[in-house]
Amino acid sequence: MPRFYFDIHDEEWNRDTTGHEFSNLDDAIAQAKRTLPAMALDHLPQNGDHHTVTVLVTDEDGRPVYTATLSFNGLLLGR
Repeated sequence: MPRFYFDIHDEEWNRDTTGHEFSNLDDAIAQAKRTLPAMALDHLPQNGDHHTVTVLVTDEDGRPVYTATLSFNGLLLGR
């Protein structure tokens, strides 16, 4: 089975050096889509109302094959 790596950008890049095996690219993309919202919930902005988390999926040869970004933007409305 092919191995895919999930690098995460959450104010800095965190490289995935282990990777995960999936039967195909579609399964790896589905995992990336599930992972991103879960990570965003754990990392809501503490000092502001804007935060972005990105996942970059690469294949066994280090080639980027998929990327997704989730953004949080809050706005305090007048009272």
